Amino acid sequence: MALNKEVFKTRSLTAVVFVIVMLLGLFWNRWSFVVLFSIVHFGAWYEFLKLTEKINNDKIDVVIKWLFAICGFTLMLIIGLPHYSVDIGKTFFSYKISFKVLFWLLQLLCLVLFSIQNKQVSIKTKLMCFSGFVYLSLSLGLLLRLRHSPLILHMDSSLSDIGLVISCCIIFSIWINDTMAYVVGSLIGKTPFSKISPKKTWEGTAGGAILCVIVIGILGNFIPAAKEVMIWYNSHTLWFIIAAICAIFGTAGDLLESKIKRMADVKDSGSFMPGHGGFLDRFDSLLVATPFVWLYVQFFV
Repeated sequence: MALNKEVFKTRSLTAVVFVIVMLLGLFWNRWSFVVLFSIVHFGAWYEFLKLTEKINNDKIDVVIKWLFAICGFTLMLIIGLPHYSVDIGKTFFSYKISFKVLFWLLQLLCLVLFSIQNKQVSIKTKLMCFSGFVYLSLSLGLLLRLRHSPLILHMDSSLSDIGLVISCCIIFSIWINDTMAYVVGSLIGKTPFSKISPKKTWEGTAGGAILCVIVIGILGNFIPAAKEVMIWYNSHTLWFIIAAICAIFGTAGDLLESKIKRMADVKDSGSFMPGHGGFLDRFDSLLVATPFVWLYVQFFV
């Protein structure tokens, strides 16, 4: 197949811009990270609801769409930024209730009422829309929560940002896994991995996962900040295990999104990145891998 120079130029330029924006969002400060994934959250919800409409041949009211996105965004903040809430009710309640929780409950109530009232939309569509709270908002909320892990202070007065290192490890693991799976699959891939995604092969999937674990594990033992976090947690296998989780569940996330697109009979979830697809196409692996990394860090580290 002859190389289409215009398509290649568009894809390359888009990829460069995407990487620059991602790196700025990741490394500028904690709040740039929040802004970056707030944009991802709203973009992913927009595409998810469009796919839901196509799958079930329904039309969701624009007000309900906004309620889902805003309600999901509030849930993401409640999960991801637990230390930045204003507590009320200390006099009358034995537990703390934050404004964010009350706001989310109010939105959720409105959303339920709107959904019940809208008789034209099928139950299947409504249930799929509500599943977005787990698929999109919960996952990105847990990513923010990992990013806002506390700083650690060492004897030499140096600081390591645990949240930055772990969140970057997740994102870079997924990038490396996807890239290596493509390279290995292109070179030696012969055995189809799944009917959902015909281009994936067992050789590429296994090769991508193995190389991802090796690269991230080695980098985690040599990059000073990552090494400090590993010592802090007293786990010499920390980065190897996180990379393995990202490779396995990132692939599952890719297959899940491919299944949704196949059900909707579309090639890409959106077109915000010319030549690369939409938000869900770019962050499908992250959405499924993040909760499992959080569970590992929370309960085993």
